[in-house]
Amino acid sequence: MSKTILITGAAGFLGSHLCDRFIAEGFEVIGMDNFITGDRKNIQHLLDVPSFKFIEHDITEFVNIQGHLDYILHFASPASPIDYLKIPIQTLKVGSLGTHNLLGLAKAKKARILIASTSEVYGDPLVHPQTEDYYGNVNTIGPRGVYDEAKRFQESITMAYHRFHCLETRIVRIFNTYGPRMRLNDGRVIPAFMGQALRGEDLTVFGDGLQTRSFCYVDDQVEGIYKLLFSDYAYPVNIGNPHEISIKDFAEEIVKLTDTKQKIVYKALPIDDPMQRQPDITLAKKILNWEPKVDRAEGMKKTFAYFKGLSKEELFKSEHKDFTNHIKR
Repeated sequence: MSKTILITGAAGFLGSHLCDRFIAEGFEVIGMDNFITGDRKNIQHLLDVPSFKFIEHDITEFVNIQGHLDYILHFASPASPIDYLKIPIQTLKVGSLGTHNLLGLAKAKKARILIASTSEVYGDPLVHPQTEDYYGNVNTIGPRGVYDEAKRFQESITMAYHRFHCLETRIVRIFNTYGPRMRLNDGRVIPAFMGQALRGEDLTVFGDGLQTRSFCYVDDQVEGIYKLLFSDYAYPVNIGNPHEISIKDFAEEIVKLTDTKQKIVYKALPIDDPMQRQPDITLAKKILNWEPKVDRAEGMKKTFAYFKGLSKEELFKSEHKDFTNHIKR
């Protein structure tokens, strides 16, 4: 008998790739999304697949699934600065009320649940690279706090259900992930740079560009999540690519990749933007036998090919031209 898995945030970038993976593995997949940031086109190819069922629903409201349920992947949440600065209350609600609802569902169904956390729980880290036992350096009342604290609370309530109700839980701390199906204008580094390059605009770097990020290709991220779900480890695990690069150097890579003539221009750094972001994946290597396989050059070529295939309407659609307007003091 096939196992059944509920994936929230199914129409999002990462959620839709997880739907693909679990269908390919022979699962019955129930996708759930309210499309507040997800996109129907991400799951369009799945709607006629017999093993896929989609439910449009906001998980901050009571969640009920008929029949047996073996696993839950909770990936419903705004994940980009554009989103969580535009809808801060919804971001907090999905991390708190939504997580509570899904933990209750997991308890009722006796299902194992994996919660998608984030490297943002480390804030602007004072420890580098970041290990799972680092508590973080987070501004709870800053503009990014709505996302950071939603995720930190999410981890806390998940561990409370694990300890108090003996619920089978898993927590993945996701570092910057990229690949096809990212939204072009969502404010994150890679789609921002690629969109600007394809539109013939100069590439915008915030601050002096010396801040660092570590980018993990989506296939590697999905593999890490898959392995974590079926592991016996209940505590948070970093899944990301430890290959670190400065934003300035990364912008120069994009200019070469896209073969464009744009300049790199500099703007003020947003409030509380982390200066360093690099996962320590020692734990993932040890307990999951996982590490990323796709190098950045290969992953970026695949991602650029996806963005090049977008229509002109999608390419020039602007959600927010300059999200720093949302985060001034």
